[in-house]
Amino acid sequence: MFAFISRRLILSVFSVWVISLLAFAVIQLPPGDAVDRYIESLLTQSAGGQASMGIEASVLEADEVRKYYGLDQPFHVRYGKWIWNMRKLDFGYSYLRRGTSNARQIPVTELIQDRLWMTLILTAATVIFTFIVAFPIGIYSAMRQNTVGDYTATFVGFIGLSVPDFLLTIILMYVFFKYFDTSVGGLFSPEIEYQPWSLIKLLDLLNHLIIPCIVIGTAGTAGQVRILRNNLLDELKKPYVITARSKGLVHWKVIMKYPLRIAINPMVSGIGQLLPSLIGGSVIISVILSLPTLGPILLESIQGQDVYAGGFIVLMLGILTIVGVLISDILLAIIDPRIRMWDSETVN
Repeated sequence: MFAFISRRLILSVFSVWVISLLAFAVIQLPPGDAVDRYIESLLTQSAGGQASMGIEASVLEADEVRKYYGLDQPFHVRYGKWIWNMRKLDFGYSYLRRGTSNARQIPVTELIQDRLWMTLILTAATVIFTFIVAFPIGIYSAMRQNTVGDYTATFVGFIGLSVPDFLLTIILMYVFFKYFDTSVGGLFSPEIEYQPWSLIKLLDLLNHLIIPCIVIGTAGTAGQVRILRNNLLDELKKPYVITARSKGLVHWKVIMKYPLRIAINPMVSGIGQLLPSLIGGSVIISVILSLPTLGPILLESIQGQDVYAGGFIVLMLGILTIVGVLISDILLAIIDPRIRMWDSETVN
């Protein structure tokens, strides 16, 4: 088991390096750079397309700004500095905020630290919601195949997979405002948002997490229900289950002890893909619900070619994917001894 985890960790370190290289490069694929995007936005905002004195000054200052941020340096030099500075938890400076005296001095960590925690909290809550709901419904649908309950769960699952998240968000916002006189948006009430952490603020956060968790987790929950149901149905038809039943074992013990442990393998292996999909899929939802997560900053960073902010967020998504896959591998090895035996036989 130790050798199994060690090999996965070594592969994870290599994967993180590859993701960091791709993240740093992908943000810069469009022509131009962040300074060009900024000047273009100023020209677009000017009346009739004629540059004002402030815009002319910005255009003249462009080369100085590029030199200040190091945008005039080759790609490999900037990437090397970015990676080297990570050992000091220095992820560079963001170009997102401009027009103030300290606009050039906004570290990426300062820009996203609060939103990173909110994103992790929202993701963790959504994952918990997904498995708490999907697990019992999937088992029930498999054990009560071709019943009204099974048909209902299947129909609701197809609806959850087919309805876009943003449309479901708009529908829930209308329903809550129309029939419950409740405004849906944000993760805190306005009067509590900037107060110190307390039990009241925690309860307010949990209350505001309900709608985002339902919206973001609906598609994932529906998919997990279908996966568990289909795999459990396949296992229930195998000879070892029939033999266990013929020996007089209690039905629920037969289900829980053998078929379920094998049927949940695809659910566990899907954790690696579930984590980044929840964060990536919450970008539009975060904009609609005004959630203080990484989604809006990622969207703004890509549009403005903010290399350090965008690259760091993409890197975080990649690390979450790797962590999810690593957790999946470890859980699969614990749940299914055949995987440990196969891994040891492969090494030997």
